Formats: sequence, C-alpha cells, structure tokens
Amino acid sequence: MSLKKKRKNQAKILRNFRALHRSMGALLFVFFFVISISGLLLGIKKNSGSLMLPKTQTGTTSELKNWLPLSDLKEKAIRVLEDSVSSELSTELDRIDVRDEKGIVKFIFAKHYYGIQLDGATGAVLSIGKRRSDVVENIHDGSIIDNYLGTNGYVKLIYTIVMSVALLVFTITGFWLWYGPKYMRKTSR
Repeated sequence: MSLKKKRKNQAKILRNFRALHRSMGALLFVFFFVISISGLLLGIKKNSGSLMLPKTQTGTTSELKNWLPLSDLKEKAIRVLEDSVSSELSTELDRIDVRDEKGIVKFIFAKHYYGIQLDGATGAVLSIGKRRSDVVENIHDGSIIDNYLGTNGYVKLIYTIVMSVALLVFTITGFWLWYGPKYMRKTSR
C-alpha cells in the first residue's frame, strides 16, 4: 500500500472516530452531565457537613454483648420515625447498618430516605436525619427511574450498560483523536 493511500485511510478512520465521538457526545450530554454532578456530590458526601449525609454518631459501647436485641432497636427506630418525623411515612426499612465499632445502629428507611441512629446499648436516639446522598445515588445509577416505574432493576441495568459502553467508546475515540494525528505524522515521515 502506498504511503499516500495509507495516510488517506488513516485520515478516514480519524474522521469516523471524530464523527462517532461528536454524535455520542451530543446524544448523551445530559446523562454524562447528571452522572458527573451526582458523582461529585457522592464523592464529597462525608465532607459536606451533614448536608448530604448525617454524621455517624458514637454510642456508649462497642461490646455487642451489652447491646439491646436488634428487634427492640428496630421497634424503637420505627416509633421514633412515627413520633418525631411523621406517622404518615412508610416504616419499610431499606437496610439496618450495624456499626459495632461506633456503638450504633443506623436504620435507613426505603421510601423517604430518612435515617435514624440509635445507641446499640441504650437505644437512645443519637440522630434523625435526611439521607440526601441516597437520593443522589439513586439519580447517579438510574435506580430513581426504576423506583418510579417499578421495573425491578431493568431500567437501571440498561442505563448502566448503555452509559458504561458509551464511556468506554468515548475513552477509545478520545484517545484516538488525540493519538491519531501524532501517529499519522510519525508514519508519514
């Protein structure tokens, strides 16, 4: 293959990569914007001064043998939610986060993003707070749409696959857009 034809071929590949890069960028701009902003917020959540996530408190003891039964703590957390926040809110739990080294148990509710921290030994309320980072995480990974539509994770799965493949294609095409001209100059000598 002649040098001129080889260079023409390389230029054509470069143009195709540029077109693909530009088209995908225009098509997926909003999604990448949302992912980048939500990713930034998730990255700083523990340093947000309790704006994104209530600070993890410290209980009286980390000795589990001195703790109240988890079922009693759960009942207490539900009572606290109903009495201190609202009796209208769902008491369905998303998860129970046991932090034995801190002496606390976090009860995170599924439908409204409230979290209640109780002392594991005494059951004392250490914190009642809104977990805004959970909302941001649901936006970041697309599960907020799943929750709204009730699609059992399928929208999140498709969203994750599409965005992951798109990021991979952006990385490859972006690298080639940077390296391609250098390669063409080097091979044309």
